[in-house]
Amino acid sequence: MQMAPAQDEITLRRVLRIALPIVLSNATVPILGAVDTGVVGQMGLAAPIGAVGIGAVILATLYFIFGFLRMGTTGLVAQARGAGDAAETGALLMRGVLLAAAAGLVFILLQTALFWGAFALAPASPEVEALARDYLQIRVWGAPATIALYAVTGWLIAVEKTRAIFGLQIWMNGLNIALDLWFVLGLDWGVEGVAIATLIAEWTGVALGLYLCRSAFAGRQWCDWPRVFDPTRIRRMAQVNGDIMVRSVLLTGSFTSFLFIGAKFGDVTLAANQVLLQFVEITAFALDGFAFSAEALVGSAVGAKNRLNLRRAAWISSQWGVASSVLLGLSFALGGPFLIDLMATAPEVRTAARSYLVWAAVLPLISVASYMYDGIYIGATWTGAMRRAMVHSVAIYLLALLLLVPLLGNHGLWAGLLVLNVTRGLTLGLRYPGLEASVGAKRLRP
Repeated sequence: MQMAPAQDEITLRRVLRIALPIVLSNATVPILGAVDTGVVGQMGLAAPIGAVGIGAVILATLYFIFGFLRMGTTGLVAQARGAGDAAETGALLMRGVLLAAAAGLVFILLQTALFWGAFALAPASPEVEALARDYLQIRVWGAPATIALYAVTGWLIAVEKTRAIFGLQIWMNGLNIALDLWFVLGLDWGVEGVAIATLIAEWTGVALGLYLCRSAFAGRQWCDWPRVFDPTRIRRMAQVNGDIMVRSVLLTGSFTSFLFIGAKFGDVTLAANQVLLQFVEITAFALDGFAFSAEALVGSAVGAKNRLNLRRAAWISSQWGVASSVLLGLSFALGGPFLIDLMATAPEVRTAARSYLVWAAVLPLISVASYMYDGIYIGATWTGAMRRAMVHSVAIYLLALLLLVPLLGNHGLWAGLLVLNVTRGLTLGLRYPGLEASVGAKRLRP
């Protein structure tokens, strides 16, 4: 089955239409964590708060391994859509859902070993660990749904249905919060109530998500099993997803090293860094929307072999990204002290955070190129180039830490983070001409 290629004009308005629901959707993410914490906090005990916190972190870390499924699905589906191949868009969603089901089943079967390993690496008090295990043993049954939502979200971004993603996020978070209040405060189910609320939200969420993707199931292309299990297409999907996974693990490892090194400067500096990292998270939430728009539009242009649309998608998405980064930088510079006071009450932490605020204010301007190039390369599925660029960037980042931290202390640590983001942008930027030249010609090796 063929479909008309997605060749609508690429405009500033179209990019914003894709990006804005993602930004709003991202803004809802911290609310759920705050409600989970606040609800169990009403029990008047410290252990339930710690149990929910550590349980959520363990699952988020395990599920992060499959974060590649969102990005890989977006790039491949956007290209199939640009080429007018509806059958492949349906097959790609089905491959993602089947992979999620298999991965979720593995998590369920291996849960005892996985949770034992997690608590061996991050031990807690016996009371907290016991409650956390109760939480995890319920939540793990949502693993297939949670991982499938990566594929569903990637598919919806690729076909530019980001308002559906916002609606899906509102449904899941709203239901989760309502059930939290009922199960914990109303029925007194405690930590188990929080876990059951999330489990129900996850499964109803994936059901709603698949309904929102219903056009992928039109014409029964989703059950064209020779296509779904085609070895060549599966190898291509595995290559793209493998490259993204390596890149993501390296990036996460870089931020983890930032936290570990910062901890060596004492509790006050560690707390100040943690406050300022919330500014980094806000930056990611805002710029992700425009990077995702680049994924969808660049992927469609590559699938249609339209070099002009590729260039236009990259340029217009990046314009919005740069404008947002300038606004964020100014907001952090001017409103940063107020936000610091809002997040921290200890005078020494406030003072320390203010002394490092300049780095957080500059970071959006420094980082915007890396975010936008990530979106462009994911859409083009030039993931091999992304992986190699990340390897080079992390090597330079580690070298910068070795040189700057002994000289400048925590300022050197923040400078190293800026070096990482500058290098990510430069290494990807140097490869961009080859990417553009490959569209409409024999495909160059990424």
